Amino acid sequence: MNDLWQTSTELALDGNIESLRLQVDGYQAHYLKAGSGPPVVMVHGGASDCRDWVPAMADLHPSYTLYAPDLIGYGLSDSHKDGYYLSDFVEFTLGFTEALGLDSHVLVGHSLGGRICLEMALRYPDKVHKLVLVDTVGFGKLSPVGKMLGAAAWGVRKVLGRPQPYPDFLREQEEDGDWLCLEDLPGLTVPTLIVWNRYDPYYPVTGAFQAKELIPQARLAVLPGYGHAPHLKKPNAFNRLLQSFLDHH
Repeated sequence: MNDLWQTSTELALDGNIESLRLQVDGYQAHYLKAGSGPPVVMVHGGASDCRDWVPAMADLHPSYTLYAPDLIGYGLSDSHKDGYYLSDFVEFTLGFTEALGLDSHVLVGHSLGGRICLEMALRYPDKVHKLVLVDTVGFGKLSPVGKMLGAAAWGVRKVLGRPQPYPDFLREQEEDGDWLCLEDLPGLTVPTLIVWNRYDPYYPVTGAFQAKELIPQARLAVLPGYGHAPHLKKPNAFNRLLQSFLDHH
């Protein structure tokens, strides 16, 4: 268990959100659940956990059933290894949806979570009804500023003796360091919403514009301002975009 969270009772949650556990392929997985209606699975980024989705879950729970897992190696989910491949996260997310009995659902992913959701939609298109990609890994290389910010955060936690909030990321032989996937995007068959901050210090918005042109059923929403997490920086605007996409597209 990640030392950042000692018990699920420490979670400061909206009263409509439950903190639950589920067995997924030999892992004890922790997740949040809220609402009723069509299922939406929300996957957090590479230095985050499921709590990132609490503002969206609090807003959207009257219309949808929202699930936000802690990925393996994160939050309150089990961590059986020091590092994981992208394929490990994809198979875990697939196993999570199958353990919940979800046949077709919406996937929402931020950063690394977006890359996981994208890979799921490419590999298992019959299981994904719609796709939402938020400042997603894979549309371009990590910027020099992003590398510097990531290294600085890692170094500060190391010096202070604080645990890193993520496991090591392993690469298959054929994978590049940024999990680039632009050449795969024309094969994406599900309706897709891309959401990006205008000034993302990690992954510039130019990658989002490229992806929008390559994905057959894509629309792009660029939110003003600086940052890598528009769902946290501008939750009201993000939640309106998400609600509209889920309701009407």
